Amino acid sequence: MMHGFECIAKREIKELKTEAYLYRHQKTGAELLSLVNEDENKVFGITFRTPPSDSTGMAHILEHAVLCGSRKYRIKEPFVELVKSSLQTFINAFTYPDKTVYPVASQNTQDFYNLIDVYLDAVFYPRLTPFTFQQEGWHLEMDQPDRPLTYQGVVYGEMKGAYSSPESVLAEYSQQCLFPDNTYGFDSGGRPEKIITLTFEQFRAFHRRFYHPSNARLYFYGNDDPEKRLALVNEFLQEFDYLKVDAPIALQPPFAGPRRITHSFASGQDQGRGLKGMLTLNWVLTETLPSERNLAFHMLDYILLGMPGSPLRKVLIESGLGEDLTGGGLDSELRQLTFSTGLKGIDLDNVDRIESLILDTLTALSQKGLDPSDIEAALNRIEFSLRENNTGRFPRGLALMLRAMTTWLYDRDPLALVAFAEPLENLKKELSANSRFFEELIARYLLDNPHRVTLILKPDPRLAEQEEQKEKAGLSSLQAALTDPELAEIASRTQKLKEAQTRPDPPEALAVIPALKLVDLDKNNGTSPNRVGKN
Repeated sequence: MMHGFECIAKREIKELKTEAYLYRHQKTGAELLSLVNEDENKVFGITFRTPPSDSTGMAHILEHAVLCGSRKYRIKEPFVELVKSSLQTFINAFTYPDKTVYPVASQNTQDFYNLIDVYLDAVFYPRLTPFTFQQEGWHLEMDQPDRPLTYQGVVYGEMKGAYSSPESVLAEYSQQCLFPDNTYGFDSGGRPEKIITLTFEQFRAFHRRFYHPSNARLYFYGNDDPEKRLALVNEFLQEFDYLKVDAPIALQPPFAGPRRITHSFASGQDQGRGLKGMLTLNWVLTETLPSERNLAFHMLDYILLGMPGSPLRKVLIESGLGEDLTGGGLDSELRQLTFSTGLKGIDLDNVDRIESLILDTLTALSQKGLDPSDIEAALNRIEFSLRENNTGRFPRGLALMLRAMTTWLYDRDPLALVAFAEPLENLKKELSANSRFFEELIARYLLDNPHRVTLILKPDPRLAEQEEQKEKAGLSSLQAALTDPELAEIASRTQKLKEAQTRPDPPEALAVIPALKLVDLDKNNGTSPNRVGKN
C-alpha cells in the first residue's frame, strides 16, 4: 500500500526502457497506470468511460464545460490563464465515441504538477451552472423581445459545422451504420437537432454518473517521482467513496448478411448538374485483442492502402471512377476493429461497379496472393514505427496512453498493445509458418464476413437550405407560442449571459491560478547529443 493505492501488477517493458506499475485505489477502485522512464516530457491523463445513450452530445458539452472553472479555480477559463505562464508541451481534451480524455504534458516538474492539480479539480469539481451549460451547449438567444429567436452555443455551433462537412458526415455515418445496436450508433459529439433537446438536469446527471473516480483511469509517464504521482492523485480520490458505475460498452451483434445504406449530404448549390457522391465499404472485423491479430490488421491496412503502390489503393485510383480515396482504412480506437475504404467524387450510376471493384480486387489478392515485398515492407514499417516511437511534436507518453486505452477501457490488460515486442515476435513466427497468412485474413475478415455495409452518400444541393428553413420555422412557431413575459425573460437571460462572458475575472480569483516562479526553472540549458565527423 502506498498513498491509498495497491500495486496489482508490474512489468518491465525493455523495448521502451520503461517500468510499468498498475495500481488500484483501495477506497474508490480507480486504476492508475504508472510508466517510469527517463523521458523528461512527462504526461498525465485522466479518462472516463462515457458511452452515450443518445445523440444530444452530453459527453462533448461536458468536455467543454468542466474546463470553465472549478471548486478551487473559480474563473471563467482557468486553462487560458494557466498557459500564460506554463511550459506545457500539450494541453487539451478529447471526446471519443465511448470515452472522454483529459491529457497534459510538460518537461518542467512543477509545471506538470500545476497542470495536474487544475485538471483534477476541473473534472471532479466543475462549476456546472446553467450559465456554463448555455454557453458551451446550447441556449435560445434573443437580443430584444421583438427580435427573432436563434439557437446559440459553442458545441451546437461546432456540430452544425461538422454536419456541413461531407467528410465528417461520411465518417459519422460509416461508424453508425456498422453499430446500429450499441453505443457507437449514437453521435457522442451531438447532432444539432438533438443537442437542443438536452436539459441542464440531464447534463448535470451525466457528470454525476460518469465523472467519478470509480469510473476513472489515471495515467502517468516520464521521469518524475513515481511516489509523488500517487500522493497527488490520492489528495483528490480520498474525498470519494466507491460507486458502482453502470457504463457498459456492449459488442455489436454480427449481421446476418451485407447491407446497403444511402444517406444524403449537403452539397454546394454552385456545383451545377455535375454533383458527385461518395461510397465506402465498411466492415466490423473483430475485437481489439489479441495483440498479434491487432498488429496483423495494422500490417494488412498498410499493405492494402498505406503505400503509393498498394494494390487496393492503386486499383481504386486508377479506375477513374472517383476523384480520390475516402474511408479511414483500419480504425482501432473502439472495442471492435473496423475497416473502411471507398471513393469520393463518384457518379452515382457507378455505385455497383465500385462495390464490385473493391470486392473483386480483394478476391484476386486472396486467391492469387500478395506481393511478398509488400508484406516485408509492411512488417518493417510497423516494427520500425514501434521501436522508434517517434511521435513528432505529439508527446510519446500521450501516444502510449491512447494505445493503452484501446484495451484498458474495456477492462483488458492496459499493456497488451504497449509492450509490443513479444506479440510482434509471435506474429513473425506465424508469418514464417504460414505463407498465406494475410490472404487468409482477407478471406475470413473481409470477403466471407457478413458484417459489411456499403454506404452511399448522395449530394443534395437543397439539404442545407431545407434544414435551415426547418430550424427557422420551428423557432418562429416557438416564438409565436411564447408570452410577452417569457420573451422578455429570454432577452434578459441573453443579456446576462453576454455580460457574464465579457466581465473580467476578479483579481483574487486569478491570483489562485498556479504560476511558475524563477526558482522552478532549470538554471542550466539542456544539451543535445551530437557527434562531429569528417567526410
